[in-house]
Amino acid sequence: MIDRTQPVYPQLVSILRARITDGTYASGSRMPAVLTVATEFDVAASTVQRAFTALRAEGLIITWSGRGSFVAEHSQGTHQ
Repeated sequence: MIDRTQPVYPQLVSILRARITDGTYASGSRMPAVLTVATEFDVAASTVQRAFTALRAEGLIITWSGRGSFVAEHSQGTHQ
């Protein structure tokens, strides 16, 4: 799924963005934990954190301290 010959971070952002916009991660649902995503894609947790930061900047996810990250309510069907 991740092409190791290309930079990993932008690929991860793209994959997670696609999962949000196609409804794989439903609007309002909790995002998988950073370590879960890191394990799934065999990447560093810091790479996942950077990807989550990018998705927050795009308004696709919201993070609450102590609760986790959630898909923003308006995320499905938005393509940026």
